[in-house]
Amino acid sequence: MSTVYDFEARQINGQSVPLSEFTGKVMLIVNTASQCGFTPQFGGLEELHKNYADKGLAVLGFPCNQFGSQDPGNDSEISEFCQVNYGVSFPMMSKIDVNGPAAHPLYKWLSSEAPGLLGSKAIKWNFTKFLVGKDGQVIKRYAPTDKPADLAKDVEAALAA
Repeated sequence: MSTVYDFEARQINGQSVPLSEFTGKVMLIVNTASQCGFTPQFGGLEELHKNYADKGLAVLGFPCNQFGSQDPGNDSEISEFCQVNYGVSFPMMSKIDVNGPAAHPLYKWLSSEAPGLLGSKAIKWNFTKFLVGKDGQVIKRYAPTDKPADLAKDVEAALAA
């Protein structure tokens, strides 16, 4: 696999979506959780979506329950939580694993393309973010502590590229 467009994911509503549908867009891919200290970042991700979607940004949320069991709900419960509490209108995908033998192939690729601190490929916690350019290549990996608003300059640079 050579670009993000080589993968597909299942939307939270169960429909499969080839990521090639986002060809030519900048993507921000985030593993999310509904019961995490970083959960309020849904608000910031929604702001990025509102501010830049019409300019070519696609924010994609991937719920994950691998960190402290902080997203125990099913897809329907997670979708309702995101919409009711944060007004999430960007695409949310079906719950996945991001680490280990059952990790989604997209996340295996993302973590090898943009290793974390000290070269670690593992995702360390919820709300790790990956910025992907219009060419489908990973530009940068962000830590869970990086607030979505702090990514705006990088998003703008990627959109302008």
